[in-house]
Amino acid sequence: MDTFKRLKDFYLPYKKYFFWSLISLLGVTGMTVVYPIILQMSIDSVTQGEYGLIPWLVLALLVATLIKSITAFINQYYGDLFGISSVYQLRKALYKKLQFLPFKYYDNAKTGDLMSRLTADVEGFRFFLSFGFAQLVNFVLLVTFSLAVMFYYSVPLTLLTMATLPFLCVTVYMFDKRVHPRFRKIRKSLANLNTKVQENVSGVQTVKALSQEDEESKRFDVTNEDYRTKHIDIARVWGKYFPLMETIGNMASVILIGFGGYLTITNSMTAGEFVAFFSLIGFIIGPIMQLGFIMNTFSQSKASGERLLEILDAKERVDEYRSDKEKVRLIGEVKYENVDLAYNTETNHALTNISFEAKKGQTIGLVGATGSGKSSVIQLLTRFYQKTDGEIFIDGKPIEQYSMKQIRSNIGIVLQETFLFSSTIRDNISYGVAGASMDDIIAAAKRADAHEFISELPEGYDTVLGERGLGLSGGQKQRIAIARAILMDPAILIMDDATSAVDMQTEVKIQKAFREVMEGRTTFIIAHRISSVKHADQILVLDQGQIVERGTHDELLENEDGIYRRIYNIQNQDQQYVLQQA
Repeated sequence: MDTFKRLKDFYLPYKKYFFWSLISLLGVTGMTVVYPIILQMSIDSVTQGEYGLIPWLVLALLVATLIKSITAFINQYYGDLFGISSVYQLRKALYKKLQFLPFKYYDNAKTGDLMSRLTADVEGFRFFLSFGFAQLVNFVLLVTFSLAVMFYYSVPLTLLTMATLPFLCVTVYMFDKRVHPRFRKIRKSLANLNTKVQENVSGVQTVKALSQEDEESKRFDVTNEDYRTKHIDIARVWGKYFPLMETIGNMASVILIGFGGYLTITNSMTAGEFVAFFSLIGFIIGPIMQLGFIMNTFSQSKASGERLLEILDAKERVDEYRSDKEKVRLIGEVKYENVDLAYNTETNHALTNISFEAKKGQTIGLVGATGSGKSSVIQLLTRFYQKTDGEIFIDGKPIEQYSMKQIRSNIGIVLQETFLFSSTIRDNISYGVAGASMDDIIAAAKRADAHEFISELPEGYDTVLGERGLGLSGGQKQRIAIARAILMDPAILIMDDATSAVDMQTEVKIQKAFREVMEGRTTFIIAHRISSVKHADQILVLDQGQIVERGTHDELLENEDGIYRRIYNIQNQDQQYVLQQA
């Protein structure tokens, strides 16, 4: 029960719902046991010629049925309310946890697996709270009430028929011990299945472009077969233990018929008591047989709970997400002193001994080959990752002295991979700026050279985008993302290869608009094109995580053997070739 104890904060606040469910369950169980008693009295009344009791017994049965129906409704309603309310808070906590987990967590996480945990696993946990737990309590109550009546009728017959129960309980325990690890494997296999589907749907353009439909189907078959195999494995366990449990349960019925029949013949018990006893033994054997199903739901919910706890237990930097009432407007002065970065202990440093300074309003260009560490420099400034060594200062204060919210509310960033939400263009541009006016949104779009194409859309700024901005070109999506950054009016502006998806003519327009926007702001431009950084106040050339050259555009061109000059020559030759072909 350790898993349920650790998750108690999510269901204990709703214990009043469980209390009413439990109270009503007493009524359901009590009326269930009343049925055999009324049956016994009816049979004995007829055999003894006491026909006057029959109408009263019929009335008692009707009342018992009515009470059972009402209490069953209350039990079901409050049981569902208990489970639904509990997982509402649990799902809310899980989603909030995912918002604050560091980027390092997502480096190893799979989208499909996380989706499976927040849907299938949460639902599996809810099912036991709403249904399984109530059934477990019902089992205890029904067995207790039934045994009490059976002992009243005949102590010897009760003891003899119950002799099989220890064997049944041991079998149920062995069943749960073997079935639980298998359910955990099934949950993991289902997560892999969801991951495969999610990746295929997200990458459908790549799949079709490379004619990999058949290969993807084969890969899915492997994952699907693994899921099927694990279900067959657990079916074998069910097939082995359920017939055994049924056989043990039937042995109690055999003993009852044999010894109970003897007691009836010798007038040690009445015919009505024998029939009632037979019904009562069913109320014990039946629930014990169902105990396998209850343990099944318990095992599933326990496996689900363990997977949910893995998210809740994931380490987050709570102190860095502290809620600061004081809003800070940064000046934008940035300084790196001997900064190192290693994403994990098993790899070499992504950055080594990075040192530079950016004054307010200056533009810093970052240039280098893919994997040279350009984006890593920025990821430290936005605190997507934690530096391994060295110091980073903003406005003269160590970066750790600011909260995440204080830093990121002052940084406008356009990432290399543009992400847009499945919402309107207006909502996407104003994302991160609560209460932004339409005039401000349009002004930001104009600066990003996006207003013209947005106005041509059927619904304009109210056009609802498809998933990840489906329906727009790469350049259009990037310009919307740029407008989103401009609207924030940040002290620090970061352009992570932001014009890579636009043509040169559009790039010139955006850069012209940006020169106006960048005025008075500290700007970092990560780019492959020299044209994007040549106006920067300082250009840093990175290679294998180190700054190997620094200076202005003209200064760097003077070094004929330098990396910057080599990149410039290659791009200049390519541009001349394109012009000649045109």
